[in-house]
Amino acid sequence: MSATVCLALTGASGLPYGLRLLECLLGAGCRVQLLYSQAAQIVARQELDFDLPSRPADAKAALLARFPGVDGDRLQVFGREEWFAPVASGSNPPDAMIVCPCSMGTLAAIAQGLSDKLIERAADVVLKEGRKLVLVPRETPFSAIHLENMLRLSRAGAVILPPSPGYYHHPQSVQDIVDFVVARVLDQIAVPHTLMQRWGEDR
Repeated sequence: MSATVCLALTGASGLPYGLRLLECLLGAGCRVQLLYSQAAQIVARQELDFDLPSRPADAKAALLARFPGVDGDRLQVFGREEWFAPVASGSNPPDAMIVCPCSMGTLAAIAQGLSDKLIERAADVVLKEGRKLVLVPRETPFSAIHLENMLRLSRAGAVILPPSPGYYHHPQSVQDIVDFVVARVLDQIAVPHTLMQRWGEDR
């Protein structure tokens, strides 16, 4: 059976990573449960000139139009307080969850076990049910508070994966750099991909 992955987009810079992840997850046949914050809508417009509508049904239509050819039946989009979404309960957790990009506010809320919004509740569910949680924090520099929150989450079982691209694959474009980070995220949840050549493979 294909994996069910909850993907959350928050208000940090780095929406190109999140949308590329969505495209790759759907392309790999995963079922994706998409969550997004109000700040993520602002960042999407700023970084990608992409209007991410507030209504989940409209957001799904806009995303499927952006990624023609993917299986739209595998994408579910939920509102910020849609508490009857599967991800809100430990009785129906996803196989994995990715928060990409992950703002420091969202990271702090998850680290403290706060669940005022569906994104934080979903992350809480994933941690307590022992599923894989991958956080992609996009901030620099990190303060001591940021680092302490990351350490707390790492000790709780989360994967902290800052978008720090390598250059040994000789990237020729911004898309190559984005794909490097997305490849590392997909590796963490065991989703196959061909985004880049792996270290030690023939060039």
